[in-house]
Amino acid sequence: MRFKTIELFAGAGGLALGLEMAGFESIALIEIDKDAANTLKTNRPIWNVINEDIANISSLDLEDYFNIAKDELDLLSGGAPCQSFSYAGKGLGLEDARGTLFYHYAVFLHKLQPKAFLFENVRGLVSHNKGQTFKIISDIFAQEGYNVQSKVLNAWDYGVAQKRERLIMIGVRKDLADSINVVFPDKHIYKPVLRDVLENVPFSAGSQYSSHKRELFEIVPPGGYWRDIPEDTAKEYMKGSWYLGGGKTGILRRMSMDEPSLTVLTSPSQKQTERCHPDEARPFTIRENARIQSFPDDWRFCGGVGSQYKQIGNAVPPLLAYEIGKEIYKGLEGLQCGI
Repeated sequence: MRFKTIELFAGAGGLALGLEMAGFESIALIEIDKDAANTLKTNRPIWNVINEDIANISSLDLEDYFNIAKDELDLLSGGAPCQSFSYAGKGLGLEDARGTLFYHYAVFLHKLQPKAFLFENVRGLVSHNKGQTFKIISDIFAQEGYNVQSKVLNAWDYGVAQKRERLIMIGVRKDLADSINVVFPDKHIYKPVLRDVLENVPFSAGSQYSSHKRELFEIVPPGGYWRDIPEDTAKEYMKGSWYLGGGKTGILRRMSMDEPSLTVLTSPSQKQTERCHPDEARPFTIRENARIQSFPDDWRFCGGVGSQYKQIGNAVPPLLAYEIGKEIYKGLEGLQCGI
């Protein structure tokens, strides 16, 4: 038996692919961005991809729309963008989230009452708005009838050659808590570095630096940054940033083959958070970023180059999703077996 999942804010499919690898069957994926939705459709024609504003879907009779009875769905997954809440936590339940994208995730939870949910987000959600945002989200999950556990996981601990931290929240419906036991995955012993994923990468499009920036990166050693070039040269490039103080280690940052990548971003060339290729004075290509995110080489991304970079940068690494998905799947098997 394959447990069924609905995914919200599906993006380019990193989370959905990992859950598929863990054994889940997707019955619907909702994604508003046309290019990302096309990516999903291209790679998995059998998936029910809904390219629509989630606000237009959450207001419907979801049982009828998805042809599934309340509490029959096994897993609701996804992660809404982090936003502040206008009600400032007045204990109003769903009303505390109205006006945010998370509200629609909570509405799906309320209407479908899945056995479990997986909610992922940036680690900064924990401290966002002095912790108020995280508290409201946690309270809403509890008021909707779920026991919730949360933890910040680093993808580097789970087979991904990248330092990428995500907040993972896993909920189990309270009436099933005695039968479904979900734990967070154990860390891998070996933690991969760029050398492990950047061999024989298929050719793909990629951005290039200006001639001036390329000349600068030619003198930055692998694993180095602006401190590793002549001071006058660094000062001219950094301009006002030179006088702001702080580490600024992301400026003119060149990766090394013997370290994991820093977090893959939505743009390959941002001055404060640069990630230059270890062996060449250029940003990583589309397929190199996809490798670093742990996407398989046959996972095609649709849209222009900028859109493809954005889709990859926003994605949950499939291997991280797989490890989390395996544990949720085991928990649901416990319910099936009457454990």
